Amino acid sequence: MRVFLTSLFLCCFFWTSAQEDFLAQQYFNDGEFGKAVVYYEKLVDVNPNRLDFAEGLVACYQQLERYEDAENFLFKRLKMRKSMPVLYIDLGYNYTLQEEKEEAEKQYDKAIDFLNKNPNYGAQIGAKFHKYTLLNYAITAYEKAMKLNSSLNFNFQLARIHGEQGNIEQMYEAYLSLIIEGKTSKSNVLRNLDAFISDDPNNDNNLKLKRILLRNAQRNPDTLWNELLSWLFVKQKQYSSAFRQEKAIYKRTEGSNTNRLIDLSDAALGAEELDVAKDIYEFVLEETDDSATRLDSELQLINIQLSQGESLDVVEKKYKELLQIHGIKNTTLRLQVAYAKFLTFKRNTPEPGIKILKDYLEIPLNREAVAYVKFALGEILVYHRKFNEALIYFSQIQQKFKNDVIGQNARFKVAQTSFYKGDFNWALTQLKVLRSSTSQLIANDAMQLSLLISDNTLEDSTQIALRKYARADLLAYQNKTKDAVTLLDDILENHKGEKIEDEALLKQGELLQQLKEYSKAVFNYQKIVEFYGQGILADDAHFALGTLYEEKLNKPEEAKSHYEKIIYNYQDSYYSPIAGKRFRRLRGDVIN
Repeated sequence: MRVFLTSLFLCCFFWTSAQEDFLAQQYFNDGEFGKAVVYYEKLVDVNPNRLDFAEGLVACYQQLERYEDAENFLFKRLKMRKSMPVLYIDLGYNYTLQEEKEEAEKQYDKAIDFLNKNPNYGAQIGAKFHKYTLLNYAITAYEKAMKLNSSLNFNFQLARIHGEQGNIEQMYEAYLSLIIEGKTSKSNVLRNLDAFISDDPNNDNNLKLKRILLRNAQRNPDTLWNELLSWLFVKQKQYSSAFRQEKAIYKRTEGSNTNRLIDLSDAALGAEELDVAKDIYEFVLEETDDSATRLDSELQLINIQLSQGESLDVVEKKYKELLQIHGIKNTTLRLQVAYAKFLTFKRNTPEPGIKILKDYLEIPLNREAVAYVKFALGEILVYHRKFNEALIYFSQIQQKFKNDVIGQNARFKVAQTSFYKGDFNWALTQLKVLRSSTSQLIANDAMQLSLLISDNTLEDSTQIALRKYARADLLAYQNKTKDAVTLLDDILENHKGEKIEDEALLKQGELLQQLKEYSKAVFNYQKIVEFYGQGILADDAHFALGTLYEEKLNKPEEAKSHYEKIIYNYQDSYYSPIAGKRFRRLRGDVIN
C-alpha cells in the first residue's frame, strides 16, 4: 500500500510540474510575463537544478524590467556548488540591458575564462552568446574551446556566425573545413552554402567561393574541389564548365561510374542547354561499356536530335539501328516505348506503335514494367481514338497500383480519356478522388479539369461548348496544334460570355506559345487577367505572362510585375512559391 501511495504521489508531482512548465511557457510565448513569472518561481523552487527553469525565470524578470530581482537570483545561483557558467552570460546580459557595459563585459569574460577549467562547456557558452547576438564573444568561446580540446569541433556554429556577420569568406572556409575533416557531409554543407549563392556568376559571393575552391584545388588536387566547383557551375547554369570538372573527376577516379555525368547531362537537358547535354551523352558513350547506360544515352541523344530539328527519317533509322543492336528483351523497355511513341506522336502512325507494345507485353516482365508499357500503350490508343481499349489498360494499372503515383496517374488518364470521349460524368467521378492525391501536380490537374467540367455542365445542359473544347484538347494531344487553335477560335467566337471562355483563352494561349506566336499568346492571357481577374485561371494567366516576358520576350520588369501579383493577390496559388522565387531573382535578391 505504501509503495502504491508513493507511486501515486510521484505521478501527481510530475504531472503538476509538467502542467506548470507548459503554462509558464505558454504565458511567456503570449507575452503575459507577469503570469509566467509566478509559475517559473514555483518551478525553480521545486527544481533548483533545472537550468531551463532558471533561464525562463531570468527572462521573465528582464521582460518585466525587474533587473535587480534577476541579478539577485543569478548571484544566488552562481554561489551554488553546481552552478553553470552560462549564468555569467545571463548576468552580463542583465547588465547590458541596464547599459552597464563594463559590468557586462566582466561577466562575459568570466564565462570565457571558465573554459580554461573545462573546455567542454564551449558548446553551451558559445550557444548562449549566440542567443544574445553577442557574436564576437561566441566566436571567441568556440575558438578557445577548440584550441584547448582538439577533439571539439565548432566549425559549423562558427560558419553560421560568420555568415550572420557578413564575413562570407570566413564562413566558406569554416564550412569547407568541416568537409575536409569529415565532421559533416558534403550535402549538409552545400545546403547551407546554397543560401548565399545565386545564379549570377559575377555575384560577389559566387566569386569569393570560386576563388577559395580554386585555391584549395591548386594546393591539394583532390576530387572534392572538382565536385564543389561543378556544383557551383551548375548553380550558375554554366553546364559546360561543370562538364570539365566532371570529366576530371571521372578520369581521376579511373572511370568508376558515370552517374555524376548522367545527372549533369539531365540537368543541362532540363535547362535546354542541348549542345552541352549532347556532348556529355556522347562522352558517356565513349567511356562506358554498360549496355543499359549506353542505351539510355542513345535515347537521350535521339530526343536532342528531335529538339534540334533533325529529320524524322534520320531519327527513325537510328531507332532501327538500336533495335537491331539491343533486340527485344526485358532490359530494352525504354527503347520499345520510345520508338512506339515516336511512331505515334511524331510519325502519326499509331498502328505499328501499338503492335510493338502489345508484342512486348508477351515477353516476361515484372509488374512495374508491365504497368509502364500498358500506360504508354494507353496513351497511344487515346491518340488513335481507341478510347475504350485505352480505358481498359489505364483501369488495370489503377487497380494494381492504387496507392502509387503511377496508379494515380492512371486514374487521371481514365478521367482525361473519358473527357475526350464525352463521358463527363465518369470523368468527374474519377477526378473527385484525385483532388486529394498525394501528388500536388496530379491534384492540381484534377482540380482544374474537374472545375472545367462541372462549371460548363451546370451552365449548359447541352454541353456543346464543352464538347468542342474536349475535341480541341484532344487535337492538341495529337500534336495537331493549328487545328486545335482553329477550333478554340470557334468557341471564342460563338460562345462569348460563357463559362468556357477563359478556359479556351488559356488553352489557346498555351498552344500559341508552342507555335511561337508569343504576341498572340500574350493577348489571350491579358484578356483573362482583364475580364476574369477574379476567376480560377487568373493566376495561371499571370504566371504564363511572367514566364513569357522573362524567358521569351526579354522584358524582366513586366515579368516581375506579374509574379508580384501572384505573390500578393493569389497566395494560395500552386504557382505562388515559384513566382516568389522568380520575383526575388529578378529583383536581384540572393535566393536559395
